[in-house]
Amino acid sequence: MAKRKMILDLDTGIDDAMAIAYAVGAPDVDLIGIISSYGNVVVDQAAYNSLQILALLGATDVPVFVGEPHASTTEHFDVMAISEQIHGKNGIGEVDLPTPTRQPETQSGVDFLIEAAHQYGADLTLIPTGPLTNLAAALEKSPDIAHLIGNVTLMGGALTVPGNVSHYAEANINQDAEAANAVFTSDLDLTMVGLDVTLRTLLTKTETSQWRALKTTAGEKFADIVDYYIAAYDITSPDLHGCALHDPLAVGVALDPTFVTTLGLNMYVETTGEDYGRTIGDPARLDDPKTNVTVALTVDKDRYLKTFMTYLTTLFKAN
Repeated sequence: MAKRKMILDLDTGIDDAMAIAYAVGAPDVDLIGIISSYGNVVVDQAAYNSLQILALLGATDVPVFVGEPHASTTEHFDVMAISEQIHGKNGIGEVDLPTPTRQPETQSGVDFLIEAAHQYGADLTLIPTGPLTNLAAALEKSPDIAHLIGNVTLMGGALTVPGNVSHYAEANINQDAEAANAVFTSDLDLTMVGLDVTLRTLLTKTETSQWRALKTTAGEKFADIVDYYIAAYDITSPDLHGCALHDPLAVGVALDPTFVTTLGLNMYVETTGEDYGRTIGDPARLDDPKTNVTVALTVDKDRYLKTFMTYLTTLFKAN
């Protein structure tokens, strides 16, 4: 069994589904669990979607845990209209998948993360691709995990480009900037895979047609799901000519950091005013030689896409 252990923390929409496939298909990692979050869908739907995707990929041994249902500063969460437009109301492009035979675990996602951090320590990689609410809650409940978890590679934020929900803020960070700030200013070893690089890694119907040509259930279903995503991008971001591989890129970088060039930076997240959700360098710590965030700035998109397609196509051939 692979030594490196991975937990995904997902608000399972379409790119999260591709992140699951990347993690399942990668040969050098052991996916030990998925924690559901809110964002693209509500938290229970995210858990259900993850179970459906895992079943589709023949990975029913991976447990799914339900995380926090809303931001740390609110008492309710409603899915944004733009999220429904991009991912569909069910989060996976309105594609019908069989009812999963496995149910979410009874243990909370936060407690599972804390338990795994103590069990696996430096061998554990956590990849949050939604709001950072679950991780912040775990840090509050068990602060020592900041010195236990080997790496946290998150999909979120924007440093060199504008945000996608405001001039500054990226959607995942914007869902719970307070939680994100707690994470960014903690002692965790963080890698930020933000819009700076994810908007450069694109998938088109050229690739999904290759999955469809496999004539397998997984290949055809994933082609249907991602074609929905591509069609949504044609409306919301026609200049991209494809769909961004936001969440699966974070998985790729966690497993192979050489996909990106980076900058070490001490950061914080703005939690007030029109800058709410902005991920930016902390002026108070700019001269500190020790930095806690490794920010991805550029990406070897061709090599990443080749790896992505190799992992997913091989997986889809078998399912």
